Amino acid sequence: MNWEIVAIIVFIFTYFLIVDERIHRAVAAMVGAAIVIFLQLVPWDSLLEHLDLGTIFLLMGMMIIVNTARNSGLFEYIAIRTAKIAKGNPIRVMILFSLVTAVSSAFLDNVTTVLLLTPMLLTIARLMKLNPVPFLIAEIFASNIGGAATLIGDPPNIMIASAAGLTFNEFIMIMGPIVLVDMGIIILMLYLIYGRTLKVEKHEQEIMVKALDSLDERSAIQDITLFKKSIITLAIVIVMFFFHSMLGLEPAEVALIGAAIILFWSRESPEMILEKIEWPALFFFGGLFIVVGALVETGVIADIATTMVGAVNTTGEAMIIVVWFSAIASAIVDNIPLTAAMIPLIKDLGTTMDIYPLWWALSVGACLGGNGTAIGASANVVVLGISEREGINISFIDFLKLGMFVLVVTVAVGLGMLWIMFI
Repeated sequence: MNWEIVAIIVFIFTYFLIVDERIHRAVAAMVGAAIVIFLQLVPWDSLLEHLDLGTIFLLMGMMIIVNTARNSGLFEYIAIRTAKIAKGNPIRVMILFSLVTAVSSAFLDNVTTVLLLTPMLLTIARLMKLNPVPFLIAEIFASNIGGAATLIGDPPNIMIASAAGLTFNEFIMIMGPIVLVDMGIIILMLYLIYGRTLKVEKHEQEIMVKALDSLDERSAIQDITLFKKSIITLAIVIVMFFFHSMLGLEPAEVALIGAAIILFWSRESPEMILEKIEWPALFFFGGLFIVVGALVETGVIADIATTMVGAVNTTGEAMIIVVWFSAIASAIVDNIPLTAAMIPLIKDLGTTMDIYPLWWALSVGACLGGNGTAIGASANVVVLGISEREGINISFIDFLKLGMFVLVVTVAVGLGMLWIMFI
């Protein structure tokens, strides 16, 4: 039996269930995972390798921290302050949060960023009586674009830097300008798309400003002791994220340490905190990792990538293929195994051409490609999972319509800038 074909069929079947949305995406991913495990397409010995416990434990730890901090009123406090700074202007709120998300995602893991900011964003939308969907979409795009700016912003960048020996400063110098331009374009695009729906009449805005001014952000603090402990814990975790490599810790370890600190220090009920974890999102990730692992184990991803880059003769041709292949593929499968499959292929091209530009091409495609679909990046799934829990549904197709457009525009800009830099 051709196991490559079987792995592809299972993946397409799983993807169809996710897109169809008649069953929950977590269940769809678990069904796909059950099939490949039953068929032994993913050997038991390598199951944990494909499961990517680093991502799952990072999410779990940050969810515990965020859920505990939420009980203090921290997010309501920040939401009221932000709404006041924006003076009740919805467009200003969207731009402000997009910029904050992009900058935070550059220096923290983008999943951590959206876990911290999404509750605040939803609270602001409720305060201002606005449709939260445009704000959530903007946050997702900003998190994926901002994460591309630095070595630590997105897992593919960490993998690429390790394989190619690239430095933190090199990422800032090469990817930083691309991210700045792309963010400017995305903010303009979102303004043109959502500007009319987010506009409020002058008298309505005046009423909103008065209503916001009447709110006392300090009254939003439900537990001042927990409020202070939450801020201190978050500060410790953020500092540890910055220096995790020097401390010899993985980001997941930092998140779990932070979770342990706040649970122990706050004395909050662990049962209540753990109930609020986005378990469907975690099981979705776990199942999808295993389904994609079947594609890796059977050699499907490696074969496709080899075919894509095997016929190129010049660095320019290779750069175009690497960018677009990794971008489209990253919108469909997780960008971590994709990056792992692409790295040795790019190294092989080093015997015939200068591969330095190709590392940046891979970074652009793998990081920005996540904006293409609702499951293209971890941040997407987390934001949509939180919003779904709050009764806000963004369908796969609705996201796809805008996401693929954003993917094409941002990746094209990134490729154009790389071309100017290196070709």
